[in-house]
This record gives sequence, structure tokens and C-alpha cells, in this order.
Amino acid sequence: MLSVTFRRQPITFLSRMTSTFSADQKKIFKYQPPVDRSMTKLDRSFFVTKIPLVVVQFPDPQDISVFCNKFNDEILKIPRISRVVKFESDPNAQGPPLKKANTANNDNHIKKGVLLKESITAVGQVKQQVSSDAFAFLEEHQAACAPYQYVLDYNFWKAEEIFRAILPEQFLDEIPSGFTATGHVAHINLRSEFKPFGELIGQVLLDKNSKIETVVDKTDTISSKFRTFQMQVLAGKPNLVVEQRESGCSFKFDFSKVYWNSRLHTEHDRLIQKFKPGECVGDVFAGVGPFAVPAGKKGVIVLANDLNPESYRFLNVNISDNKVANFVSSYNQDGREFIRNSPGLLNTLRAAHPEAKITIPGGKKYKDRATGETLRTPSRSVTIPLFLHHYVMNLPDSALTFLNEFCGLYSRDPQVAAKLQAIPDLQLPWIHCHCFEKFEHDETPEPSMQELHRRVHARILEIMQTDKNVLPFEALQFHLVRKVAPTKPMFCVSFQLPRTLAFA
Repeated sequence: MLSVTFRRQPITFLSRMTSTFSADQKKIFKYQPPVDRSMTKLDRSFFVTKIPLVVVQFPDPQDISVFCNKFNDEILKIPRISRVVKFESDPNAQGPPLKKANTANNDNHIKKGVLLKESITAVGQVKQQVSSDAFAFLEEHQAACAPYQYVLDYNFWKAEEIFRAILPEQFLDEIPSGFTATGHVAHINLRSEFKPFGELIGQVLLDKNSKIETVVDKTDTISSKFRTFQMQVLAGKPNLVVEQRESGCSFKFDFSKVYWNSRLHTEHDRLIQKFKPGECVGDVFAGVGPFAVPAGKKGVIVLANDLNPESYRFLNVNISDNKVANFVSSYNQDGREFIRNSPGLLNTLRAAHPEAKITIPGGKKYKDRATGETLRTPSRSVTIPLFLHHYVMNLPDSALTFLNEFCGLYSRDPQVAAKLQAIPDLQLPWIHCHCFEKFEHDETPEPSMQELHRRVHARILEIMQTDKNVLPFEALQFHLVRKVAPTKPMFCVSFQLPRTLAFA
């Protein structure tokens, strides 16, 4: 006959921790943690929900999988809760002893069992609620049933479920579940109504994401000339010097003192792909090097500039750490000054290298596929070009206002102008300028992308004091980088500097 075993101690569930939010997490789980909307300091011991179930144990653990396959409708089917559990045996339990399990790693104190379906909450319900065939299988294989209390503790619940248990009811339709991870720092932008709960929210996010060590909230808008903002540490250690990997490179910087946006990694890669080895790029607002360093790694010669002393400092650290000093030169100038000086800076760079060539040492070992012989790579050289091929202007709030500095780019220095005009295959630089084109919420009809592009074109003509005959709309290439807000798209507009403007 089927034996019944009673256990005096509850069997605890080994919890899982979430690391990111997904679409599935936005669905409400059937079981929820206890609710306390007055909680001001996180009490992890409060979030316990107990589910009464029944566990079936077999003398031979291999019968568990057989039972699960044959009687799938009789076993537990609650998402995120394992139906097969391990637990310590109770030496004082009543009922016949179980046979020793036929597994080498099992001992007399650790047992394994399968949980029956959710509707069976007591041992006495087993015979009435499972099918006759399933019950016969349990009897035939000398199975034992025992009460099992499944404990869902703080570690089990997802962050959103915890938030729903502690935040005021009027906020439950807009749970703050998003953040941007930069190195070990999670950056969230809490709306004003959520800020009183900032420490609670930060601690939950810290607990539920194993790779996060610090959670910060932006306390103001980007207003400084260095594109930085004040931030508050909500949870974790107050160390904001992070290390981030992107585009095959490592970046180190103080997140509180420089501008970095992890959402732009696709845009960084998109532009870097346009740069060819041996070309020269002027990075006007280089930051800590998300464009410059990966470009240097692929053999592009980069003049990288940033006015922020901290960005400049970490730019040099990243140039060194990624071993691209042969290709990337750094400057700490105002953007306008850098644009004006860039042709001269390139000339100075050429003069600093014998025959205007960058020598790349060889000596790396490799195995010849044909002969199997171990060889070493030869040294090679890259000629520094006479002119810049591209300018990157990643300062979307104001980059367009710097475009007038390209008018007369090659005519300010007569010697530079004469040298460049004499080059038969002179290529005028491509300018890649990031910008916002905000429109009003109540604009009717809402402007199309084509209309927004034409507005950007009109701004460029006004700033560069030229007309559509010199720089026609068709000469501009637009790429939608992202929508910062529904009415605030960010574009990258690219165009080749007209010769008449370059030598104006």
C-alpha cells in the first residue's frame, strides 16, 4: 500500500535571482509576496509566501522521471517553481523506511521527490485527486507521500513583484523597472513621485542584479558644458569609477564626471564602420573615446579632442590601455578651437613622424598553415594622410552651432590652403553631426521625418550662412539614432563639406 510520511520541518526552496527585466516579468505572477505599503527600510524577511503541497518520494529516484513522463497532468505546473525538489530526510518521520537511492552521489540524509499538482494540499487528498493509474504506479513503486511547504522568500521574488508590494497603489501602473548598466553601476531616472522611495528601489535593484554593485539616480538634467549631471547613490558602494567594454575595447572613467551613454553603442559602431584604415578622423567631442579608441584599433588615424579635463584624462588612459597610441592623438581644446586647428594639428602629426609614416612593430608569433613553421609578423607602416576624411560631432544639444567653423576650414592658413589645393585627389571631409530636432506635443499634424529633416537642413544653412545651391537637401544623409522622448528624436546628419565652404 502507499505509505504516508509526515515531516515536522518545512522544506525550503533554493531561490533564483533575476538579473534583467523582460516582457514576461511584466505579467503578474499567480503568487505574490506579502504587501506593506508603509515600508521605508527594506525588510527582506517580510516577503515570505508559503504554498502547501504534497511531495512524492520513490525508493529509486529514477522512478521520478518515469512518473513525470507518464503522468504529466498529476505533477506541479506553476511557472518558476521546480516540480522536482531535494531536501534533508527526517529521521523521526513515521512510515516504512525508504530504500537507499541508486545514485552514487546520494546519501542517507538527502532525498529527492516530485511535487504533485497544486490542487493537492494534503496527503489525504492524493488517492481522491490523482488518476487511478497514477495511484497504482505509486503503490507499485512503494512511493511515500509527505506534506511539503514550498516557501517563496525574498530571493524568489522578481524586482517588479517586490515593487508592487511596497509602492503606493496609485503608482502600480508605472512601476520603475528600467535602468542602464554602465560597468558595475545601474543608472535610473526616477520621476519626482518615485524619489521618496529611491533607497528602497535602489536596494531591490541591487539585490536582484548580481553584476550591479552601485545604483544611482540622476538628480538634475544635463546642464553643464561637459554634459554631466548630479547623481545620488541610492544603494551599494559609492565607487563610480567604472570599466565598460564596447566595440571590442575597454573603457575606464568616472561615471559622475564624464558623459557616457551605453544606449549609443550601436551608433558608435555604425560610424566606426564608415572609417577606413589609413583615413584620418577628427573627433571634436571625443569624451573618453567611444569613437576614437575602436577606430584607432582598426588602423584609423584619429585626432581626438574633449574640453572636459576629466574626459581628456580618461581618454588618455583608454588610449594607453587599448594600445592605440600609435593611431590616436588626444587634445584638450574647445570644440571651435579644435575644428579651426585640426588641419594644422594633422600637419604637426605628420612632421613628428619620419616620412609622415606610423611604424607598427612586428614580431608577433604565428604558425604558417602550409608549412606548420612558427614565424613572426613583419613590421609595417601607415602613411599619415594630408587631409582629414571625417569629423565626428557627438554633442547633440549644440553640435550644429559649431558648423560655421568649417566655413574657411582650409583658407585660414595660406600655407595649408596652398598645399591642399595642389593635391589632385583631395577629398573634402565628411561631417557627421548629431542633433536633436524637438517639436511641440500639440503640433497638428505631427511632423513627418521628412519635415524634421528639412528643418535640420534649414538650421544648417542658417548657421553656415550658405544656401541650398551650395549645400542642397539631397546632399544630406539622415540617420535616426533614437528617440529621447516622443517629441525629441536624435539624428545624425552626414554631409561632405562643399569645396566652396572649405576654401571660403
